[in-house]
Amino acid sequence: MAVNVSDVVVRTAAGQERRLGEWAGQVLLIVNVASRCGFTRQYAGLQALQDRFGPRGFAVLGFPCNDFGAQEPGTLEEIQQFCSTTFGVGFELFDKVHATGSKTAPYDTLTQAEPAGDVAWNFEKFLIGKDGTVVARFKSAVEPDGAELTAAIEKALAA
Repeated sequence: MAVNVSDVVVRTAAGQERRLGEWAGQVLLIVNVASRCGFTRQYAGLQALQDRFGPRGFAVLGFPCNDFGAQEPGTLEEIQQFCSTTFGVGFELFDKVHATGSKTAPYDTLTQAEPAGDVAWNFEKFLIGKDGTVVARFKSAVEPDGAELTAAIEKALAA
């Protein structure tokens, strides 16, 4: 069954609630991020994806998560500062979430998409089509500039 995230409400870093449906018509890459992880360097690649595909209706949405190895212990302000100064991150970072255990939005919905199951680690990526449905899921080790991911983004943008 196709999982649609359009009605999922998430909390921005400023504490405002937003429906993911506000991004209807855009392709989204939702990523649980962490500042002290072996995959943290992927922030640079995620920003490169935002720069490359953003003008075509693509957005990276980052959700800081401290569930895996306590690798995102900072406050939102600390996280934003780190991402901005270290990696030049300009894509939107949201309030901290739980991607495992007592999951919070958007992960309570995302993890129902096939292949269903808990997020395994930081920097797992969910690709959302223009209609709000989850079209692909990529494990942490899939690099942002990997052919598998960029091809899936291209396909979703062309749909």
